[in-house]
Amino acid sequence: MATLNEKKTCSQRMENFQRFMWNPDTGQLMGRTLINWVWISLYYVAFYVVVTGLFVLSIYSLMMTLNPYTPDYQDRLKSPGVTLRPDKYGEKGLEIYYSLSSNKSWEGFTTSLERFLAAYNESVQRDNQPCTKEHYYFQESFLAQNHTKFSCKFTREMLENCSGLIDPTFGFSEGKPCLIIKMNRIINFKPGDGIAPRVNCTTLEDNSPVDAQYYPANGTFSLHYFPYYGCKAQPTYVNPLVAVKLLNISLNKEVAIVCRVVGAGITFGNPHDPYEGKVEFKVKIQN
Repeated sequence: MATLNEKKTCSQRMENFQRFMWNPDTGQLMGRTLINWVWISLYYVAFYVVVTGLFVLSIYSLMMTLNPYTPDYQDRLKSPGVTLRPDKYGEKGLEIYYSLSSNKSWEGFTTSLERFLAAYNESVQRDNQPCTKEHYYFQESFLAQNHTKFSCKFTREMLENCSGLIDPTFGFSEGKPCLIIKMNRIINFKPGDGIAPRVNCTTLEDNSPVDAQYYPANGTFSLHYFPYYGCKAQPTYVNPLVAVKLLNISLNKEVAIVCRVVGAGITFGNPHDPYEGKVEFKVKIQN
């Protein structure tokens, strides 16, 4: 019994470990002969090849059922969201606060607008078509280059006094700032039911109309920009815009404004999504 409990020395332990790693008497490596290791290796190679093949086959079968141009499930968004530029967020949402006496207070807004409108320069959209017909632009076939569909051109010149080309300060220097409304994309969405949707801005407090000028005329999103077929089908597509130039904003007073996109199929009463069909913001111009 004493012999069984006798502790082995460090050299004995190392000798046993070396014999386990390679036993010259039996020709075993880590307790197995070379032929055993060959069979084990072949088994695992075959096993993982089969598993990998089944995984690749399942992914391939799944991809064959997907339409690369249209999502299978797109019921999450029934009405588009609406965003504002410039998009400076304060503690309680979008805030356009600045002072007429300080250029630095509004330079960030104009820089943001200029950066945003860079994608709407004429040079960037030379591949897009100049569309003029006021109806939906349906495209059943892929007739554009690289098996794509045509996109209608929307350039910053269409925003006229709010394009930044006539007035690089976008009206901020004179207390009549330009704000840009953009409606988010939804594939195959046809807003307005044949009538171009338009932007209507009112005060949030009493819903009275805001004194403003809209560009393009009447603040409408032309129908020929719809439906949208997705980024793969229309890689050069750009969202149509509506610019709102605020006029006669009272100085030194905070004004809460809501701009709604009015048209059939566009809702703006969802209490769980404050940006569905509308965008709310506050404006305060100090002298």
